[in-house]
Amino acid sequence: MLETSLPVYVLGFIAQLLFSSRTFYQWLSSEKNKKVIAPRFFWQISLLASVLLFIYGYFRNDFAIMLGQALTYFIYIRNIQLENHWNKFPIISRIFLLLFPFMVVIYYFNNNTFDIQQLLIEKNFSNRLLWLGIASQVIFTLRFVYQWLYSEHQKLSKLPIGFWTLSLVGSLLIFIYGIFRKDPVLIVGHSFGILIYCRNIYLLRNENA
Repeated sequence: MLETSLPVYVLGFIAQLLFSSRTFYQWLSSEKNKKVIAPRFFWQISLLASVLLFIYGYFRNDFAIMLGQALTYFIYIRNIQLENHWNKFPIISRIFLLLFPFMVVIYYFNNNTFDIQQLLIEKNFSNRLLWLGIASQVIFTLRFVYQWLYSEHQKLSKLPIGFWTLSLVGSLLIFIYGIFRKDPVLIVGHSFGILIYCRNIYLLRNENA
């Protein structure tokens, strides 16, 4: 496994910048419309950022990050399909995006580098910290499971208040995890997101009042 270096951190910050930009764009669109909406490019940017952050998690030897991205990856694709934008992607891009997670696993196995013990156990990385990371990523991921089920029921991609509540709780936990992990990518990325999640909850409560 590669040691964390400047290029790896740059990759992580690019991924978080994409996540933050989609959230910022969503917030501006919601403020303009005076209600919470899911902008056109929200899910496309999410998918690209997820690929990059998954790779960052591998280089950081951080199972929690990889788990979180793996759980949300195909939900992003499903939301793009619900918005009828998936077929607008070039066919080569669609094939690559659908096969990407499987290609990564096959590559690791073929090069004898896929080691569950190496991912789960690291020097100076306690079991409590590992489980905090996993729990925070699972909660953060559940927001998309909730959003996906809600959108399937509505037959329209939407971001309900439960999505933002789970986002806030999960983001706070990941922020704490990032502090213990001494991971600037997680700290910076989620400190910005927390403010947006609070604002969206406020807008939704006023909208439903």
